[in-house]
Amino acid sequence: MADRVLLFEAMRAFADHLSGERRLSPRTVEAYGRDLEQLDSFLTGHLGKRPDLRVLAGLSPGDWRAFLAARRGEGVGPRTLQRQLSAVRAFLGYARRRWGIENASLALIDAPKAPRRTPRPVSRTAALDLIADAAANIDLPDWVRRRDGALLTLLYGAGLRISEALSLTGADTPLPDVLRMTGKGGKTRIVPVLPAVRDAVEAYVEACPFELERDDALFRAVRGGPMTPRAAQSMMQALRSRLGLAATATPHALRHAFATHLLAGGGDLRAIQELLGHASLSTTQVYAEIEAEGLMRVHAATHPRARKGRQ
Repeated sequence: MADRVLLFEAMRAFADHLSGERRLSPRTVEAYGRDLEQLDSFLTGHLGKRPDLRVLAGLSPGDWRAFLAARRGEGVGPRTLQRQLSAVRAFLGYARRRWGIENASLALIDAPKAPRRTPRPVSRTAALDLIADAAANIDLPDWVRRRDGALLTLLYGAGLRISEALSLTGADTPLPDVLRMTGKGGKTRIVPVLPAVRDAVEAYVEACPFELERDDALFRAVRGGPMTPRAAQSMMQALRSRLGLAATATPHALRHAFATHLLAGGGDLRAIQELLGHASLSTTQVYAEIEAEGLMRVHAATHPRARKGRQ
């Protein structure tokens, strides 16, 4: 029976499974569908006919590599190929459970390695300028200026993600000496709160015109609802435009700056890993690489021996 099921028909059943039984979001289901449709289209041309599940089970490692090569030829990057292989593997798992179809050769195919994204922190001067400019924007009400300044001080002074900062509630005020934050993967960490951070948040709370009950969002929008990440991004966009900073000066860049500047000041890499809530030290290691690159630039620009070599 499975031999007669065309691949595109099985893909439709898989999409129904994802949206119905697994209750994935429509956007996620659509992404799976696009990835699998591209596989169906490739195999149709590669094999000269519309593939069915029997054909899928017989694909060799060479067939899978040809598929990846074709996608690369279309300009698809490593991260997209990783996602596409993940979608195909998920589909094959479903086909195995429903129709008993297996393809062992796919396990022999390694996903292409994507280049590691290097964090782009703002400089110390830029971080302080952003905080100062947010707190001094005369075009905004006093309490909004204090809110923006407090939020940016919290991001830079405690290394929080924007989602973590906006998850704080009235129950978190006044800020304690340490915050217990739950980040990605449900990982909980302890974050020390600097006096400057505590003072900035307290100044905002005193000026905020809205009641801050225990369960209410600490950072409020102009109309009183919770401040959203989109609003924080818009605020940062306006600030960097006024200050002439690059588009990489985002709220998350302040978290990167927190880590990089701690490391430059002699901070221990393991301690910074704990402060950021990274599950792996290798994730934190990129900040050491950033700092090393900065030191090399300073050395090349200022060291007498380096200058002599350029003469």
